[in-house]
Amino acid sequence: MKINHFLILIVLLLTIYVIGCNMMKGAGKDVESVGKSIQKTADKK
Repeated sequence: MKINHFLILIVLLLTIYVIGCNMMKGAGKDVESVGKSIQKTADKK
């Protein structure tokens, strides 16, 4: 029983970790695109 609970905990933690990494990667792309837009606007002026 204890091994099953431990394995479930490990799987849940790894899942949360992977989801978190993907969210941060997506957020990084969003911030990068905003930065590029600001740079393009500044270059036009």
